[in-house]
Amino acid sequence: MAKKVGYAVVGLGVGMNHAEAAHNSKNADLIAVCDLKQEKLDKAKEKFPEIITYTDFDEMLKNPDIDAVSIAVPSGMHAEFAVKAMKAGKNVLVEKPVDITVEAAMKIEKARLETGMKAGVVHQNRYNPDMPLMHDAITSGKIGKVLFGDFAVKWYRTQEYYDNGGWRGTWEMDGGGSLMNQAVHTVDIMQWLMNSDVESVTSQTAIYNHKIDTEDFTASLIKFKSGAVATFISTTCAYPGICTDICVYGTNGSMEADQDHLKTWKFKDAPEEEEKEMLEKYQGNAALAALDPTLCLGHNYVVEDMINAVMEDRDPGILPMEAIKSVRIVNAVYESAKTGKTIYFD
Repeated sequence: MAKKVGYAVVGLGVGMNHAEAAHNSKNADLIAVCDLKQEKLDKAKEKFPEIITYTDFDEMLKNPDIDAVSIAVPSGMHAEFAVKAMKAGKNVLVEKPVDITVEAAMKIEKARLETGMKAGVVHQNRYNPDMPLMHDAITSGKIGKVLFGDFAVKWYRTQEYYDNGGWRGTWEMDGGGSLMNQAVHTVDIMQWLMNSDVESVTSQTAIYNHKIDTEDFTASLIKFKSGAVATFISTTCAYPGICTDICVYGTNGSMEADQDHLKTWKFKDAPEEEEKEMLEKYQGNAALAALDPTLCLGHNYVVEDMINAVMEDRDPGILPMEAIKSVRIVNAVYESAKTGKTIYFD
C-alpha cells in the first residue's frame, strides 16, 4: 500500500476546510496546523487531537513527515509562504487568489520550476457539476460561436466580516474587496468559459455599504480577442446574499447558471427532453456561498486532488500560470477604475 501523504495547513480561517478535507482523506494524514492565534490552534486540536500545532511556520516546515501544505494565510502573503514551503521540500496548495499581484504570483511559478515541487491553486468552482458541462458545450462547438457572457456575483458580507482579522478589504493584504476576495472565483470561471484571451477591460468601482479601503462593488465590460464581450459585476452589498450568475450565449444556444444550479440549457435542434433532463439533474446549492463565507463546498475536491497529485507524481488540477490569469484581470479592473481608462492586454 502506498504511503499516505503527510498534510499540513497554515492559516486557520478558510484553512479549517482544508484541514477537514485532509483529515477525511483516505490517502492522507493530517500532521500539523499553524496559526498565530492560540485559540484557533486550540479549536483545531480539539477537533483533530492527533495533530501537532505550531505558531512558527518555519518550525513546522522542519517536520519531515509533512509532504504537502495548504497555504491559507491572507492573500498578500501567499507567495511568501508558498515559496518558503517549496524551498523546504514541501508541495503546496495555495488558496485563491494565488496572490494579489501578477509579480508576486510569478514567484510561486518560479519556485515550482526551480524546486520541482508541486503547486496547485484553489479555484474549486470549476469542479461544480455544471461547470465542466458548460465548458464542454463551448469547447466542443455545441453552443456555436460565443457571442457574449453575463457574470454577476451578488453576495452579502457584514461589516463584522471585514473587521475580523483586520486584513480583509485592505489593498496590502487582500488586494481588493468584493472582486479580489469573493468574485475572483467567478473571474476564473469567466475567462475559462469564454475560451479566449482578454483583449481589454473597462471598469468602475465603488464603496457603497462598508468601511473598507478597497471596494464593495465593481462593474466591468470585458472584451475578448475572439470578438466576444462580457459584463461582470461583483458586490458584497446584495442583502442577504442573492446569487452568482454565470451566463454564456452563442450562435447556437444559451446557458445560464447560478453557480452550481443550472437554470437555462437551450440549443438549436436539441430535443426538449434534453433541457428538462439537464435542469432536473443540476439543481445545486447555489445560494449557500452567497450568504455564508464559511461554506466552501468544493475544498474536499481540490485538497483530494492535491493529495492524489503527490501520490501519483502528477500536476494538480490548476497550476499557478492558469490562476494568474484571473489576478491579471482583477488588477486591470482596479487600474481602469482608478485611471478612468480602458486597459488593454498584450
